[in-house]
Amino acid sequence: MTGQNLYRAARKRIPGGVQLLSKRPEMFLPDHWPSYYREARGAEVWDLDCNRYIDMSYSAVGACSLGYADPDVEAAVLNVVRRGSMCTLNAPEEVALADLLCEIHPWADMVRYARCGGEGMSVAVRIARARTRKDKIVFCGYHGWTDWYLAANLAEDTALDGHLLPGLAPAGVPRGLAGTAIPFRYNDLPSFHQALQQAGPDLAAVVMEPLRSNHPDPGFLESIREETRRRNALLVFDEVTAAWRLNSGGVHLLGNVTPDIAVLAKALSNGYPMAAIIGAGDAMQAAQDTFVSSTYWTERIGPTAALATIQKHRKVDVSKHLIAMGERVQNFWRNAAQQTGLDISVAGIAPLSRFTLDVPNAQAVRTLFTQMMLDRGYLASNAFYAMYAHTPEQVDSYGAAVTEVFAALHQAIDTGTVESQLRGPVAHTGFARLA
Repeated sequence: MTGQNLYRAARKRIPGGVQLLSKRPEMFLPDHWPSYYREARGAEVWDLDCNRYIDMSYSAVGACSLGYADPDVEAAVLNVVRRGSMCTLNAPEEVALADLLCEIHPWADMVRYARCGGEGMSVAVRIARARTRKDKIVFCGYHGWTDWYLAANLAEDTALDGHLLPGLAPAGVPRGLAGTAIPFRYNDLPSFHQALQQAGPDLAAVVMEPLRSNHPDPGFLESIREETRRRNALLVFDEVTAAWRLNSGGVHLLGNVTPDIAVLAKALSNGYPMAAIIGAGDAMQAAQDTFVSSTYWTERIGPTAALATIQKHRKVDVSKHLIAMGERVQNFWRNAAQQTGLDISVAGIAPLSRFTLDVPNAQAVRTLFTQMMLDRGYLASNAFYAMYAHTPEQVDSYGAAVTEVFAALHQAIDTGTVESQLRGPVAHTGFARLA
């Protein structure tokens, strides 16, 4: 396989082989995942050997809610590329995008930009600390790779294990940051109050995803909002993953709790690098009290792509389609499991769905699922991130393949032949260093 050969060469030049943990081939099908793409359009992907697949997995790790190479976004981007994507002067699209984001989120007054979710979250935390003149962050959920977040694992190396990716190593994070990031569990108010007690009077902000896999319990977000106000701390919503899935904008708009700052990225610009830090004026003005600046935050493509993505998202009601396709996939998983006797659990909001295999040696079984689905022309794991480009016909065809593969998996489990059918090692989980 050309892709695997290139990946073996890449590991000699690139630490870890790739730029994103979630795209390591070892996370899917070691030694046999296609690894690299030649072209991606709609929900279709062609690898370096010109094999065609339907992407029924992570859809660019959630970045492309419209679909790959969406024609409307591509047209807008190509237009500004021809007229120059960078200049000594500033791009007017920055102002247009800020106006649009504040229109969609009426509680917000001001906007700063970055180019990815992780650095957007770092900007938000910096602003919160500058605004409050306090240091400690109480958080829930996954918030990226930077020092403020990984500092949680300095005090206890498993502190982040319940926040999406287990085993994240804090090597290189200054020991002096120990105790500055304190985790709590979603929908667990006692855990939240324990974290607040640990932070004490030095609480700068509560940082959390308002929604990811589960909806908040009644009163959960309201209690957090009340506590931040009482303690003169900021509430920061990480909407990097959830935004644009259930509505046009941040998912917090569906509830009655507004943050002081929210961070939008991923689906904001349909595959082009872009992140927005939006917030109330009183909080955002603190960006003037600290140094937050970067040359490539001023390029023109990101804001242009975001404007085109948002406009299409609202015009054709993308979220309605994402929910419908996600629910369709979840139903296929449940029905296929019932028909074949395979034990699974289905979780997540519809556009960001996931199933868990409730079987012995589950990781090997999940790896075999990926292998069998790849043989049938699907990029597939135990998760499905919906795109507007996913058609009912593609989803139905995928559902038929799932039923067939679930039956084969059940038989492999019964006969004890799961690992013997694998053509390579079992897929990795979480953070693991590659030799």
